[in-house]
Amino acid sequence: MTRIGLISDTHNFLDDAVFTHFANCDEIWHAGDFGTAAIADKLKAFKPLRGVYGNIDGTDIRSEYPEKLRFTCEGVNVFMMHIGGYPGKYTAPAKAELLAHPTQLFISGHSHILKVIYDDKLKCLHMNPGAAGVHGWHKVRTLIRFVIDGMDMKQCEVIELGKRSITPQSEGIAG
Repeated sequence: MTRIGLISDTHNFLDDAVFTHFANCDEIWHAGDFGTAAIADKLKAFKPLRGVYGNIDGTDIRSEYPEKLRFTCEGVNVFMMHIGGYPGKYTAPAKAELLAHPTQLFISGHSHILKVIYDDKLKCLHMNPGAAGVHGWHKVRTLIRFVIDGMDMKQCEVIELGKRSITPQSEGIAG
């Protein structure tokens, strides 16, 4: 059993609450738009980190994290890319990749819209954790926590970190 903390679109802001919510996780997966390597460094100092770069990430992130990432967690084939869309509205590169290399779990970020949708056509679960940072048009900062146990993906929890605007409790926590 592997407990996953899924995060995206931090945009160089990392709320301390992330560490509390991911304390019991075995790994953290970041679906792009870290902001700077300092965010990635804080996360990987805390837990093993897998991630992809996003459209706002510079060479510091792109030199360490790929655009697309394929791996197996327990018995689940995972595919992650930042700009991927979602069932029925995949981007052309994501759709081509998903058709060429079937997967059980497709993770993307970018939209700042939290989605967990099963794609019946591709027999694939799609997850987008929304945005955990304070930059963007989303109203609430979100994360996902879930478990992979063999071939089963279960115990999916949506975590709200609070409103997008910086509150007095979150000031000074950025990157």
